[in-house]
Amino acid sequence: MRKLPSTKQRAPWSREAVIGLSLAGAYLLFTAVFWAYPFFWLAKLSVTQWRFFDEPVFTGARNLLMTLQDPQFLQSLWNVVRFLGFYLPIAFGGALVVAFGLRHVGRGKGFVALCFLLSNVSSGVALSLVFAKVFSSTGPFNTMLFDNFGVRVPWTNDPTLAMLAIALVVAWKFVGYYGLILYSGLLAIPKEIYDAARLDHAGPWTRLTRITLPMMNPQLMMVLTFAILVSFGLFTEPFIITGGGPSDSTSTPQMMIYETAFRRLQPSHAAMMSIVVALVTYGLVQLARRLFERKVVLA
Repeated sequence: MRKLPSTKQRAPWSREAVIGLSLAGAYLLFTAVFWAYPFFWLAKLSVTQWRFFDEPVFTGARNLLMTLQDPQFLQSLWNVVRFLGFYLPIAFGGALVVAFGLRHVGRGKGFVALCFLLSNVSSGVALSLVFAKVFSSTGPFNTMLFDNFGVRVPWTNDPTLAMLAIALVVAWKFVGYYGLILYSGLLAIPKEIYDAARLDHAGPWTRLTRITLPMMNPQLMMVLTFAILVSFGLFTEPFIITGGGPSDSTSTPQMMIYETAFRRLQPSHAAMMSIVVALVTYGLVQLARRLFERKVVLA
């Protein structure tokens, strides 16, 4: 007797399923190699003692205690706070000027917006080398001041001015990008709200503080989050312009991690530093969200 084919026999995979599984598999493989493995290796290093060639030896909380008692590392965290004190006003002020300026640009708005992104996609090393020359004692700015007024500004020799110089360079690189984010928030505000405010005789300042800025809260929070992440990830600009000086006043956590891992040859200590920096960054972002984030709802 002839056997009828079973209706429950599994159908072969479709072409779409094969493509989907291939793409997902490639992503999972990439994640496992470049994210999961380094993450677990970092976690292992942070609780062991390893010097690149020998076997890691478990040391418990020794690296954590060394990190929390390292005055240079604590100084680098404080330098991030000092940097944010300069960077946030410059970045937010410049980004708002870019955003409001773009709103009044007629033709060529796309080209102008693209120009603001050029500094963001430029090489950080190249930018740092250019600004290191600009801020040097024999640079064009100081030469002009000396020729006209007989003074020079010690950009890289004074701790406060050195941090300000780095903040100006980083702000110059990111202010256009931040401005485009805020500009997208401006475009999302319904025009009818401004019309209603004008009918209520609301002035420009009232419209700015009661409508524009509150309605742009999601974009402002995004810029603030990016600014915090940039601050804790600083390496190229202070490394090239000031080298962390004077007197470690511009050293950053990333520079300390590099210094500890490859010059002091203490990769386990550096691994714990990176974990502490990540936790501090996450805590600061969460604190900023709790303090400034507001839910914007259009009824």
